[in-house]
Amino acid sequence: MIYEENVIIKNPRKVNIRFASCYPNIYRIAMSSLGYQIIYDMVNSREDSYCERVIYPNPKSVETNSSLKDFDIVSFTIQYEQDYFNMLKLLKLNGIPLKREERENKANENKTNNSNDKNKTIKRNKTTKRNKTNDSEYPLIIAGGPCVTSNPLPISDFIDIFILGEAEEVLNNFLDRYNSLENPYDLDAYLDIKGVYIYDKKSEIAIVKDMDNAWHITNPIVVKTNDEEYLPSLGNSILLNVSRGCIRGCRFCMSGYMYRPMRETSLKKLMSVAKEARNNTGINKVSLIGPSVSDYSQIETLTKKLLKEGFKVSTPSIRIESLTKEILINLKESGAKSITLAPESIYSLRKSLNKDISDKKIFEVIENALNLDFNIKFYFLIGIMNETKEDIEELSEYIKYLNNMKNEINPKSKFKFSINPLIPKAHTPFQWTSYNLNDIKSKYKILQKNLKLSNKNNKTNKTQNKNNKKNKISNKTYKISNKITKTDKINDKINIKFDSPRFGLIQYVLSTKGREIGELIEKSIPTVLNNDTLENINKLNLDFNLWKKYLTEHNINENLPWKNINVSVTDRYLKRELKNMENSD
Repeated sequence: MIYEENVIIKNPRKVNIRFASCYPNIYRIAMSSLGYQIIYDMVNSREDSYCERVIYPNPKSVETNSSLKDFDIVSFTIQYEQDYFNMLKLLKLNGIPLKREERENKANENKTNNSNDKNKTIKRNKTTKRNKTNDSEYPLIIAGGPCVTSNPLPISDFIDIFILGEAEEVLNNFLDRYNSLENPYDLDAYLDIKGVYIYDKKSEIAIVKDMDNAWHITNPIVVKTNDEEYLPSLGNSILLNVSRGCIRGCRFCMSGYMYRPMRETSLKKLMSVAKEARNNTGINKVSLIGPSVSDYSQIETLTKKLLKEGFKVSTPSIRIESLTKEILINLKESGAKSITLAPESIYSLRKSLNKDISDKKIFEVIENALNLDFNIKFYFLIGIMNETKEDIEELSEYIKYLNNMKNEINPKSKFKFSINPLIPKAHTPFQWTSYNLNDIKSKYKILQKNLKLSNKNNKTNKTQNKNNKKNKISNKTYKISNKITKTDKINDKINIKFDSPRFGLIQYVLSTKGREIGELIEKSIPTVLNNDTLENINKLNLDFNLWKKYLTEHNINENLPWKNINVSVTDRYLKRELKNMENSD
């Protein structure tokens, strides 16, 4: 049983635009998506529009149980490339032709029929106030989110219009234009709106310049349920958008390149939003949202002020190099129990990614966190340029060492390690590189072999470091070169998860290829959509041999599929970054 508070209810017959906001992933993820909540709140602030939510795998709207065919506009918020499959499932379940061309052909057919029978009109939506007589019986299909902003080409055969960048800068202009058009299916009529992209036309990303003028959620939906499957992944919390963009420039990070420059919400605005949201909902927990929350220039002041006002504070995004002991103390005092850190790899490879964080700093942050009883989740990448098997051997020792820090400082704390293949993305220096499936698999095997630990007798096996240097945890001194002391002291098994290399392959193709893979995506949708294929989010007809055909890398001098999309960085700059990475020691 699930109950929601602050759901917006309108009469669909008394609005001009019925807008379906679709999230092609499960409920608990959708309800922790700030972008998804912004669209819902923003569209519903308009008197002429009613936004309803459609969340996978349910094909009908949460608010009125309406089919997607009952809406004027169907919008998809896409956070992950893998959600392209669920997007098509939702269209298919609602009886909407997947391809734009099929929908256009049906509209032309209706137009011909209408011209032969002037007394017959096809109303695109029976519940719209405007009561238009457009020839299409299907809604306009739009999509946005970081994946499609980066590279919308793989799904360009399915989507009418893409929204590139941040919704606040585009959505109202788009809806105003839609309302003003006699034929809202005239796609070219939207092209002069910054942030609108139609296949094979030039477009530019649109971002908010002043974060105080961004859309801040002060009346979020509150979810009440005993079923953990439906609890938002961030819990019922006020999503406080402290910043957008990033100052770091990590070479693998798509969002870090696209959403430049870093923009901050003022301290005064953040406190005002938090207080208003609490007054409206009774929620006392704040989740700080941003690409790198700890880089916010007044982060310590912000957390102190929130604590003083009685808020509990958490954040899913923390940069190691800007994470101070004071910030950790404030988070702990507010009730936070865990943090997530991303060392990415050993120091030399981390540095090549333009993430120049010393081992000493990482160990210092971990020790501070352990002394405050935090649980920690670590993210590591495999498949970095210039990475060798010797680097993977060293990484396994590095992970052992981190785990042993926990065992020596605070055995009650819990560590989780997540190993993930690096996925090249558009608008990053990696856009010209490939994905080596066999190499990823072989390196996984090395890690799995080296980290296959046992608890026998809790013995300590001491191994001499190449440089005869020791890492001393107890007295807070670190003597670290680029190599870490080998240590196999084991008090518990290492809790480690390896992300699928084969699904990494799928994600690579979806991230870096063009329109030509649209048919491959469509073929991956099960012919029959039943409870099994819907509830099992990975239930797809995937022929990996077909996907492997798209593992070839782009030539550095060729036109890339996303050449018509202008973001904040140029290919010239990215080529220079690629060269810097190739020449990295």
